[in-house]
Amino acid sequence: MFSYEDAPERGCPFFVSENVNGALFFCGIVEKGSVVKEAVFWYAGCSRDLCNREKGDDRMMLGKVIRKYRKERNFTQEEMAERLGVTASAVNKWEREVTCPDIALLAPIARLLEISTDTLLSYRENLTPKEIKELMEKTQKMLKETSYGEAFGWARKQMEQYPNCEDLVLNMAACFEAYAITHEVPEAEKREREICALYQRLLESSEESVRMRAASGLVGYYRRKGEYEEAETYLQYFSIQNPERKRMQAQIYGETGRIKEAYKAYEELLFADYQRMSAILHGMYQLARKENDRERAGKLAEKQGELARCFEMGEFYEVVPQLDFAVLEQNRELALDTMEKVLDSVAGIGGFRQAWLYEHMTFQEMQPELLANMKKQLLQSFAEEEIYGFLKEEPRWQALCGKQAENCGTSGKAEEK
Repeated sequence: MFSYEDAPERGCPFFVSENVNGALFFCGIVEKGSVVKEAVFWYAGCSRDLCNREKGDDRMMLGKVIRKYRKERNFTQEEMAERLGVTASAVNKWEREVTCPDIALLAPIARLLEISTDTLLSYRENLTPKEIKELMEKTQKMLKETSYGEAFGWARKQMEQYPNCEDLVLNMAACFEAYAITHEVPEAEKREREICALYQRLLESSEESVRMRAASGLVGYYRRKGEYEEAETYLQYFSIQNPERKRMQAQIYGETGRIKEAYKAYEELLFADYQRMSAILHGMYQLARKENDRERAGKLAEKQGELARCFEMGEFYEVVPQLDFAVLEQNRELALDTMEKVLDSVAGIGGFRQAWLYEHMTFQEMQPELLANMKKQLLQSFAEEEIYGFLKEEPRWQALCGKQAENCGTSGKAEEK
């Protein structure tokens, strides 16, 4: 069952047990000269000091795990000892981390406490968001109270402890990068290379969001160094549709003297953002309508108009959101005012094409026939759709319907209303 070998990476003798609860365990001793320094377990190829805590190491040790789950199972130390065939004193020493359980007892302990051997040995691939937050808070504290090198060394140990926890690596890289940007750091170039190596490693992540954040860090790093061609190579990790790609490209354009290209890229982002935000506000407006929340609906209709004004979209887009709300409220005066403004502004529906905010963009010209047809359709809608029936007694509405009759020959339908 046991064989004697040399411990990898530690250079110490140890025994191997190959089939304890279906897992591979290692146990042994670490020697310094002729003095035994600490008892060590290796589990599943990952070394883990279970009985002793290194200075500054906040991992939960084996003794604390045993104590935690023993209490949750409502066992006394004596009861646990009796079930395992050991003394209460032995259990007490495990929990105080004076000694470790015999390797043959690990599986029985796990079964008794109704936990996995992974949990017993505190072995996990990842950390919880709360644990990552706590590690980052400690990192920031160390950066304030110790040297950059000491803090980075401690952080590296945490990352080595959880090599597959990409969120931890990403947050550590960003934290040390931000610190290096705002402070004098010894061996700055070396530290920068270390941070870049972390980002490079994350480019191979299976998670798109992780790859993009790592690529963003590398784009920023090479921009600051003035290596713009290298920075641009990392934009490929963003899809063409991702606005962050265009924003970072615009930054590179601006910093390399390509001013017109930079303006155009920024303007395209603004124009796309208007469309996105307008769609979001309209969706929220529809929700308010569905809930019959008139006050909220009115505010959201106003916001849509304000958004259009802010983005220089032209009067048509500023006033048209109010029309549906006026109908919802059965507000005749507001509805008629808005109808007239909408019709008057159709000719300038492409007003954003002349806006200074988008002067570096090229738009397709609006054909006069298209504008005329749009106005005709609006008039027809005002005259024929039932939702405007509450206006049929209003002279202003009748005048609008008269225009529709003149332009479209639909006087019969208007009169039926």
